[in-house]
Amino acid sequence: MKVMRFLSSIVLLLMLMLAPALYAKGPITDDHLYDQVRIQIAGDREIGGNPIDVKVDKGAVELTGKVRTEKQKEKAARIAKKVKGVKSVTNNIMVSPT
Repeated sequence: MKVMRFLSSIVLLLMLMLAPALYAKGPITDDHLYDQVRIQIAGDREIGGNPIDVKVDKGAVELTGKVRTEKQKEKAARIAKKVKGVKSVTNNIMVSPT
């Protein structure tokens, strides 16, 4: 009886330890990163209205498009870098005051 209870406890403990690994999400995809970077940039009051394009390749983000100020350009890169899973950001945004 004690042996069965002990074995049941061990099995339950193993299940609890392995549960997070079984329910963990897979690797972050480029499509997911693309969506998240676009959402974060679009949601920013300062730069959200600017035409900024996003490309993602193996976690590396490339930003292109136009903004009115250098500050907006830098902020777009900072926002992209903060997205979980982004490995690097290449900021090719052009500053055009008009």
